[in-house]
Amino acid sequence: MLTIDGDLDLQSTLWTTAEAAEAAGVTQSAIRVWVHRGHLVRANSEKLRTPKYRAIDVVKAEKATRERARRSYIAA
Repeated sequence: MLTIDGDLDLQSTLWTTAEAAEAAGVTQSAIRVWVHRGHLVRANSEKLRTPKYRAIDVVKAEKATRERARRSYIAA
């Protein structure tokens, strides 16, 4: 679960893959999977070597992922 400092501006704060993973409590490869699946988009140019993600987008992706994981399915 994410714990965010109340003074953090989620709209303008950019995180590296490592920072996003730490904030979301997941691995860096999980962040890359979210990007690959379209749940998270880079905030900076694809041409730049180090991807950055808006904090608000990481929060939304983390929340959506947790909600999908909580779903239960009834076998037919």
